[in-house]
Amino acid sequence: MAKMSSSFLPSLNNGQLTRHSVLTRAKIVYHALIWYGNVSLNKKEAIANFLKSLNTDGNFNLQPQVTKWWKMVESYQAMLPGAKHDKVPKIIVNVAKQINDTSYKYGRNLTIGDFITKIVKEHTKEAKNMLPIIITAKDVNMEGVCTKTCAYNGIVGNITPYIILGNPELECPRKCEWSFIQIDSGPKSIFFLQPPNLDKAADAMVIALATTLADTVTNPLNTGFYDGPPKNSIGVGTACKAIFGSGAFPGNPGKVHIDAHTGGSFNAHGIKDQKFLLPAIWNPKTSSCWTLM
Repeated sequence: MAKMSSSFLPSLNNGQLTRHSVLTRAKIVYHALIWYGNVSLNKKEAIANFLKSLNTDGNFNLQPQVTKWWKMVESYQAMLPGAKHDKVPKIIVNVAKQINDTSYKYGRNLTIGDFITKIVKEHTKEAKNMLPIIITAKDVNMEGVCTKTCAYNGIVGNITPYIILGNPELECPRKCEWSFIQIDSGPKSIFFLQPPNLDKAADAMVIALATTLADTVTNPLNTGFYDGPPKNSIGVGTACKAIFGSGAFPGNPGKVHIDAHTGGSFNAHGIKDQKFLLPAIWNPKTSSCWTLM
């Protein structure tokens, strides 16, 4: 477990993420995976298997597990009024449906105002506890992705949260694929990691999704845990960017495992013997960034 120096953390109010109102206890989060464009099979498998690994252990002899990472996200429920601190309820992640839009129905240049609302409403029908994740192909330009961030979340109609996950393979590998390559801004890397699934874009997308999913589940409607203004907030995941293991500092991702056969770097085991590199999460009990290793 890592506790970073204050110089490696964003400016948080008194070192805490504040609960702004009431965070609804969601026992089950249903995901609609919307594959927009020709998303490669390798990326689909990495993303889907990560989500399915949140509640399901892989080989118990292999540690740490993705489920342990998810338990830190679940622990935020113990911070709510009336919660039993000795028994944190599980948040079950259910991939309810997957939609493949290989026709590029709304074009290859997607804007939030014009198209995201349409896509979300079309595929969720505003179903309760449905969290759509729109994953774009490498030849789709998504507003806000690359120019500002690698993935982000929002709300449609104040009732349906969603996640946008961009593919950085062509448009912005030097923004979204650290620590596998040097990025254009930020500290110079001391060394680079090999992606756990040997696909830089796929593994970078899992990292971005994990960060954004942690933010979304703990703050689905801008009433949960975050710091700063709602439209530019720092959440459970974004508070701990570029940290993957103990001993991390700017330019060094920290302690990770190395696969002896592939050379891939990872810190979590999932289902089907798949390995993942998962980011740190803000630990509300210790007011520090927590990692699996």
